[in-house]
Amino acid sequence: MEAVDPTVFRLAIFVLAIFVGYYVVWSVTPALHTPLMAVTNAISSVIIVGALLAAAAHGVAGQATAATVWISKGAGTVAAGLAAVNIFGGFLVTQRMLAMYKKKDRAK
Repeated sequence: MEAVDPTVFRLAIFVLAIFVGYYVVWSVTPALHTPLMAVTNAISSVIIVGALLAAAAHGVAGQATAATVWISKGAGTVAAGLAAVNIFGGFLVTQRMLAMYKKKDRAK
């Protein structure tokens, strides 16, 4: 019996995660969107820590070539940038959602 190629296995997990994430987010009631965005921002901040670690990669002597270290540095830099954009956008969306719940002062 042949084993499944790890790339195919990981791709299948990624596709399933997309479907599960889509249905979970779209089934959330509007009142829970703001806490959901706050959790998403927290997850992105953890991602930024990992991205910064990857961007600062040195490689272990004898185990990593210069090319793989530069690929890690580049991927870490791109990931840190994208996560920063995600966090900034999440804060903007959260601020806008919270503004919807504030009472508006009306001049009489």
